Amino acid sequence: MTAPIRQWIGYGLSDIGLIRASNQDALLVLNDHGIWAVADGMGGHAGGDVASGLAIAAIRRLAAEAPPSGPAAGSMADAERFLRASVQAANRRVFEESAAVRSLRGMGTTLVVLMIRDSPRPIAYLAHVGDSRAYLYRHGALRLLTRDHSLVEDYIRRGLLTRDQAATHPRRHVLTRAIGLDPTVEAEITQAELEPNDLLILCTDGLTKMLDDQDLALLAAKAGQGPAELCRALVAEANRRGGEDNVTVLVCAYRDSRSGSIDKASAAA
Repeated sequence: MTAPIRQWIGYGLSDIGLIRASNQDALLVLNDHGIWAVADGMGGHAGGDVASGLAIAAIRRLAAEAPPSGPAAGSMADAERFLRASVQAANRRVFEESAAVRSLRGMGTTLVVLMIRDSPRPIAYLAHVGDSRAYLYRHGALRLLTRDHSLVEDYIRRGLLTRDQAATHPRRHVLTRAIGLDPTVEAEITQAELEPNDLLILCTDGLTKMLDDQDLALLAAKAGQGPAELCRALVAEANRRGGEDNVTVLVCAYRDSRSGSIDKASAAA
């Protein structure tokens, strides 16, 4: 009897929220390539929706140019090279468009890109710029895998603010790094070994403004059997609490691709 084929499957959901006039978030789901991404256009700048869309489109094109087996099938070094190339391609595309179109001057976006190599053991590779986040949920515990590139995060790391103080600081939305503002940008690369019952959650700050990490963990524990349920639950809860910003959530889980079902353990506490 042939063993079931295993793979990681992602589902994403983006919502305008209850306050904003447009949705400046964008997302990418390339399950066959093992690549996923979330971007949040800078709301205080012209063309935030354009910037996030251009960044995601640049990554999609780069993935399409990869060998048929996909970049996630290569070595660890290949994965890191692809992620860095993705961030630079996104940055270059946004920067060039901003320079070429007067009405788009100063636009930018956050970006978090996830790639999962499933062999010989599953490892998540992440590249991020800005304050969109990636979390790992495992056995009832939530772990933040990224570090916000923001002014208040720097203050916290330097001991100048507590987490509680940062949550209400008047400059809490000021980024120290973003896609498209300069000709090049430095991506922060991280990795994490995975287990079959893990969930990976990518999100924009429209979610984390409204829900803290404890809220996220509680909803993940109640999400049922797959990514779609958790995405819908998180977006709905963010809107229930006021929906002050666009909210985008992307969740990846381990799936038996032959049966089409998500492992029951993938969202269980």
